[in-house]
Amino acid sequence: MTPDAFVALLGEHWPRILAALEPADREELAALLQGLADAVDPQAVQAALRRMRRLLRVLPDEDAVTTALRDGVRFVDAPAGPEVDRVPVLALLATLRGAPDPHPVRTRLLAAPALAASEITAAPGDPGLIRLHHPELGDRYPRFQFASGTTRPLPVVGLINRLLMADRDPWGAADWWLGENRWLRGVPAELLGSVPDEELTLAARELVEGDA
Repeated sequence: MTPDAFVALLGEHWPRILAALEPADREELAALLQGLADAVDPQAVQAALRRMRRLLRVLPDEDAVTTALRDGVRFVDAPAGPEVDRVPVLALLATLRGAPDPHPVRTRLLAAPALAASEITAAPGDPGLIRLHHPELGDRYPRFQFASGTTRPLPVVGLINRLLMADRDPWGAADWWLGENRWLRGVPAELLGSVPDEELTLAARELVEGDA
């Protein structure tokens, strides 16, 4: 489990995690999140993550967070430098301190696994790819758009992204893919490969034509 995946796991179960912690533990968690956001070397990142894991031991053994952490005991993909995505870290910290996240949707979308522009082989201006601008990391391409373990764009994703006009509204297109879809009864990005491409395309077309 990477540090960014750990932070994403926290965000997914954040309300329940906070409810399980005592006030003193929540204060310590706030300090650890701040330390993680300010970390300048991988050792500091790992130290903050280890202490956060210890705080989460208050959760039941059968809890989804406990299970996920047990399955990813070591942070084997720890960054070689201070490259932890600060946006979701600071968003969690803001909610912990009582300040509302000014851009909750964008924060959520930027927290999803993504590739940097330097990592993809497709043309950066390809209208079939969603490109989200990260304020610190630059352009990011949500990972679901590419075949597993490769940087090869999935044809159905390109087709649907064009339907959703991802080149004009990348945030809206990303939200369609990464949000719950009533028509499909699931998150479209998670259904790639398990739901027929035609069904995914029909759901996107229904949205576009319904808004016309």
